[in-house]
Amino acid sequence: MTERKTVIDLASFQSHLTVDDYKAIDADYAIVKTTESTNYVNPYIRSLIDRSAGGGIKGFAFYHFGRFHNDTQAVAEANYFIANSKTQANVQPGTLMILDAEISNMPTSSVIAFLNTVRNAGYHPGFYTYKYLLPNFNLEAIHPNMDMFWLAAYPLANGEAAGKNPDFNYFPSANYVDMWQHTDNLLGYNVDGSITLTDNAINLFNPREAPKPEPNKPIEQETPAITTELPSNHWVDDMGDRWFAEKGTFITGTAINLRWGAKTNSALIATLPVNSEVKYDAWSRHDGYVWLRQPRPNNQYGYLVCRDANNNQPFGTFK
Repeated sequence: MTERKTVIDLASFQSHLTVDDYKAIDADYAIVKTTESTNYVNPYIRSLIDRSAGGGIKGFAFYHFGRFHNDTQAVAEANYFIANSKTQANVQPGTLMILDAEISNMPTSSVIAFLNTVRNAGYHPGFYTYKYLLPNFNLEAIHPNMDMFWLAAYPLANGEAAGKNPDFNYFPSANYVDMWQHTDNLLGYNVDGSITLTDNAINLFNPREAPKPEPNKPIEQETPAITTELPSNHWVDDMGDRWFAEKGTFITGTAINLRWGAKTNSALIATLPVNSEVKYDAWSRHDGYVWLRQPRPNNQYGYLVCRDANNNQPFGTFK
């Protein structure tokens, strides 16, 4: 019987975790974010590796958040991922290197181009996405080009603390799954938690040899993926940011800008004074903050920050 191992994935949002935190989580392996697009390198990658290793992590893999929409950009992002993984983390041939594919309109041919670039550089390519985004991809075409498939689907509400042993009655129905990401809040530490399902997944955290490059072959082109509408409680916006439905009221503890978009450079609606009450219907963690979405007349929305995503310190209170 395949042994189950606990895996966590780490990005700048987890930079506050201590060695003692990692000891308490007691995971076996970690997957660390290196890069995003061709203009972002995780500034905390070294401390994430060092602290988690000090807390008992036994093996590492690395991931890249893809932003590409064509094959040329996919290859450029893969090379950026590889180069920065080498310089920032001294990643060696044979390491598992994963594409995080969770934006709209990412063609399957471009996913394959990314994975083959990783393989041809001497690394094991992995593919990650969400259950509800899976229909956007041709998994049968991707499968021969990946060494590991990592799929996300959460049995519990997003943000709800979960243990290490998920309810397999909620296991996502898909082929080839090596590892299941089943929570975004493992044991209450606000870290994504996964469980291995195959010996292949475990072996890739302890690689014995580098993969052989794929022979040059044409990649079958296809029409751009058609975005599948996600459930109302979970979606990815046009900027590639994940949102989760949640209704509540936020009371500002300081002056906070209300904007027309969920970016710090989005157009300003107003600056809310202290003790302003804002009713919200969704939240997202990105760009260093936790954002709230405020419904407004005429099907419009306002956006404001409510929390520092790096240390989870709130900028007000909730009720």
